[in-house]
Amino acid sequence: MSRFGRTRVAAALVGVLALVLAACSSTGGRQAAEGGGGGGGGGAGGVDTPRITVAMITHQAPGDTFWDQVRSGAEANAAKNNVELNYSNDPDAGNMANLVQNAIDQGVDGIAVTLAFPDAVGPAAQRAVEAGIPVVALNAGLEQWQDYGALMYFGQDETIAGQSAGERLNEEGAQNVICVNQEQGHVALEARCAGVAETFEGTIEQLYVQGTDMPTVRSTIAAKLQEDPSIDRVLTLGAPFALTAVQSVTDAGSEAEVVTFDLNPELMQAIQSGDVPWAIDQQPFVQGYLSVDSLWLYVNEGRTIGGGEPVLTGPAFVDETNIDSVMEASGGGASEAASE
Repeated sequence: MSRFGRTRVAAALVGVLALVLAACSSTGGRQAAEGGGGGGGGGAGGVDTPRITVAMITHQAPGDTFWDQVRSGAEANAAKNNVELNYSNDPDAGNMANLVQNAIDQGVDGIAVTLAFPDAVGPAAQRAVEAGIPVVALNAGLEQWQDYGALMYFGQDETIAGQSAGERLNEEGAQNVICVNQEQGHVALEARCAGVAETFEGTIEQLYVQGTDMPTVRSTIAAKLQEDPSIDRVLTLGAPFALTAVQSVTDAGSEAEVVTFDLNPELMQAIQSGDVPWAIDQQPFVQGYLSVDSLWLYVNEGRTIGGGEPVLTGPAFVDETNIDSVMEASGGGASEAASE
């Protein structure tokens, strides 16, 4: 087994343990929220520490259900730890920076932020640090989080995830792949496609689409498949785009298979039905949960997680061999990790 193959197995096994912990934590968080009523915790959690306010700012685009899972994890931890969670999002980098500045102006106790566009959002995060507000990064910005003073990072190593996908495509005998990128310039998405290209032995092309316009995504992928009938895999970088790509394959009369990064409930059903053979999961629930938990730990006890290194939440493959257990463990909806 290659070095990247070993990494993939190790990450998957870590994912199994994280799934168990996340499921227990999620249950406890939901029970606390139900007992005390309130998405931000409302003092109903199992701790008696002073109430703090945490702002979570992401690059979520409208309709992207991936982020519902991140937010669900954050809310579960907020309920447990007596945290007031202020969640906001904007796919525009400049608007994201403004949201970070708003959190600074409000005097929050901690900020969790995605660094998909580090050049624009990173300086705002650094201003928060300079103002004495602890910052953690999640989901995007693996290579940049420390540059802007963030204390911790929770997410997937997208290069390793891409390399793992490339290896799997080799194992399956794929020859011609398009990597569909819904957000040009997003550092994590670019790293995924670049990682695939490092290990995949066939032909790969990155196809940029406008992720906020699904009809155009569908027609763009279909047009590419019609233009090049030799394409045998469509690799998307998010669950909603995989589901749309399945429609594109039908529209084009192509025989290509669709595989993807990330899960949502509908994508899990597509794996179960065989419409999508596999997905790589990065545990978005865990990313949200640990981001809030880490800020609570730091504010109340001065503790950090990871020893100065990123805390990796993926990758882990989900396919026909484990989809039933994944769906059962997630209650049929939430996307978490699975064994390989």
